[in-house]
Amino acid sequence: MQPVYIYSSQHKQKMRLEPIQGNQIKIYVCGPTVYDHAHLGHARSAIAFDLWWRVLEQSGYSVLMGRNFTDIDDKIIAKALKEGTDINTLSTHFIESYLTDMDALGVQRPHLEPKASACLDAIIAMIERLLENGHAYRTENHDIYLDTHTDHAYGSLSAHTHSEADMSRLEDNPYKRHPQDFALWKSYKGAEDVGYASPFGEGRPGWHIECSSMIFQTLAYQDQPYQIDIHAGGCDLLFPHHENEASQTRCAFDQELAKYWIHNGFVNISGQKMSKSLGNSFYIKDALKVYDGEILRNYLLGVHYRATLNFNEEDLLVSKKRLDKLYRLKQRALECADPKEASPTQAFQEAFLQALQDDLNISKALRILEEHVHECNDALNRASKKAKQTLSHTILQDLAYTNALLGLGDKNPTSYFQLGVNATFKAYIENQIALRAQAKQTKDFALADRIREDLLKQGIALMDTSSTTLWECIQG
Repeated sequence: MQPVYIYSSQHKQKMRLEPIQGNQIKIYVCGPTVYDHAHLGHARSAIAFDLWWRVLEQSGYSVLMGRNFTDIDDKIIAKALKEGTDINTLSTHFIESYLTDMDALGVQRPHLEPKASACLDAIIAMIERLLENGHAYRTENHDIYLDTHTDHAYGSLSAHTHSEADMSRLEDNPYKRHPQDFALWKSYKGAEDVGYASPFGEGRPGWHIECSSMIFQTLAYQDQPYQIDIHAGGCDLLFPHHENEASQTRCAFDQELAKYWIHNGFVNISGQKMSKSLGNSFYIKDALKVYDGEILRNYLLGVHYRATLNFNEEDLLVSKKRLDKLYRLKQRALECADPKEASPTQAFQEAFLQALQDDLNISKALRILEEHVHECNDALNRASKKAKQTLSHTILQDLAYTNALLGLGDKNPTSYFQLGVNATFKAYIENQIALRAQAKQTKDFALADRIREDLLKQGIALMDTSSTTLWECIQG
């Protein structure tokens, strides 16, 4: 098994991945708080950790992937109250919206998709343990907080200490003992709140306790120093969310939550961190009205997962050209592939995977892929008819491997190149191609050229092959 290197947000360096148990890797990804439609930040996070999942599986590991839905939260309650509905109806609607978007982006469904509302027993049990062992306390207004000063290792994940914590990220509450303390249970506050029965009285869980409890209930190793191998999420979650998850887990179970913590970078639009508060959130559902999900996936994959991605449509269209080349090669290979067995290109596949095993070195991996596509096209140009058949089958195997790793290139090339073209325009294009063929047959090459040029002005490019004329829609 080849080594895989992963960047630890905690240790600030790349480390060789060493599973807690055997060859199994348990991953938990912080999913969305479901009070609105998913935006490109959600898309980037989901795609980044989907890529990690694919690379680890191709590297020989058995992956168990979990991604949660936070369906009990202040923002959900406020949105439900504003819209005159209940939080279950609201959260269910946005969970379905999120999953529809992820499917369109080629993100694999995790093995486990826990919801906070389905893990209340585990949440309550964990809070009881924290109260019993003196790590939690009740306040005058009946909330329950974790006392971070009882955790000797608080701040070890994010490098925030008790005296240096970023106060702007912390909840301001006069009942707390220390600024860094955080809510485990919020007592019911009346008609504009939501409450669940518990031994502490009616109330609801705080955000941080939800993830730790969901992990304990669905994924955790019970007899190991760490509960899971990898905890993943956006870099904005490192503090205080992930720091608090790590702290309460340590205090409750004498275990570290995760052996490796990994985080994806922000998505910026016009140089600003994308967030609803800035009013520049870019919903996935709206982007999908303009671009196919695979085109968006290809773009979001193209920048290293830990780097900031400065979104703009010009870069998206440039990155699409790389995907176009992949499909043109697939189109050529499908035209003449021999169904007989042919060996995949081992050197390419090994180099491609090794690049991604180095903390998802996507720029190197894409460079290897682009060179391979170029070499395959050259080989097809030089090959005899018989050799071309075998070579084409090999190319298709390599493209299938590329799809397994990146989630790109699975469509039929004709369908890919005709994305967004309605039936009426397709009929018009086919009619123009037939007229052009007739003009060429009668040696009216001026008319044939004019038809090609007119279609190109309408965003349609023609490609003549030995047997037919293909067309594709050019975006941008």
